[in-house]
Amino acid sequence: MLIIGCDFHTRFQQIAMLDPQSGEVIERRLEHENGEARAFYAALPGPARVGMEATGYAHWFEAMLAEQGHQLWVGDAGAIRAAMVRKQKTDSRDACHLLDLLATDKFPRIWTPSPSERDVRQLLRHRYKLVCLRTSVRNQLHALAMGQGICRRAKMWTVAGRQELEGLALGPWASRRRQELLEMLDRLDPSIDELDKAVIQEAESRPAAVRLMEHPGVGVVTALAFVVTMGPIGRFPKSKQVVSYLGLNPSESSSGGKQRLGSISKQGNSMVRFLLVEAAQTASRYDSDLRRDYQRLKFRRGSGVAKVAIARKLAVRLYWKLREAAQPGAAGSHAG
Repeated sequence: MLIIGCDFHTRFQQIAMLDPQSGEVIERRLEHENGEARAFYAALPGPARVGMEATGYAHWFEAMLAEQGHQLWVGDAGAIRAAMVRKQKTDSRDACHLLDLLATDKFPRIWTPSPSERDVRQLLRHRYKLVCLRTSVRNQLHALAMGQGICRRAKMWTVAGRQELEGLALGPWASRRRQELLEMLDRLDPSIDELDKAVIQEAESRPAAVRLMEHPGVGVVTALAFVVTMGPIGRFPKSKQVVSYLGLNPSESSSGGKQRLGSISKQGNSMVRFLLVEAAQTASRYDSDLRRDYQRLKFRRGSGVAKVAIARKLAVRLYWKLREAAQPGAAGSHAG
């Protein structure tokens, strides 16, 4: 099998290919838009194993390789860079470095979601962005109302609150701003409602998401996002790895026998982390253990730290619910 190290960019890729029969290494630069890359892989005499760093712009490349019968290995970008000793960095060196990792069985391969899972992630991300945009629009409208001495909070979005907002006497430009923000809000609400229905349908079709919704405070969005983000739960032997994967573990800079812990690393999926923090606040109202831990931490460290700590505990609980479903009778501490 041919082995190819691919330094992937948006418009082109630099490759280093090893022919196992002759031992020859071929280096080439392949352009994307003119079809040179597609023609190159289609003309290969046999199946190839292509290794590249994780990136968010290679979905078409992955689909193309699958159509042509080639394997794509995606590697941990941080681990790949850490294995590079020399400080000289060029596209050619990067491609040769990837090839060397593949040839010596040191390539740090990571799990990649299926096309269907990736598409569900787009659904969740799109909904999340629209909800954030709607919140921004509402905050701007509320600020206009408060500038006129009216503060209604959640009541602002009732029928009476909407009428009061539209009846405010504002200047010409402020009136135009209010009108256009209200039009944006009217367009966002139906779109979000439609996406909510799609999320419910996707969650109900996945037994793992349905199982997670059994936990108090965990709704369809959080459950579905957790399932499609974590993937096969068996790839996490311990709950600590799940916490680290989601970026809920503390950053650490310890040396010389002194341990220094900082705020959470935030190295994971920011949307899932946000959803877990939201779900944790709801769960702490219904679960006595979480509520007790939240009140204790809030008194000692403040509400911000308490919310994140409960989100971590909730992530561990959800992990164990998936582990128990995948491996009935799995032993371990479920307390988190």
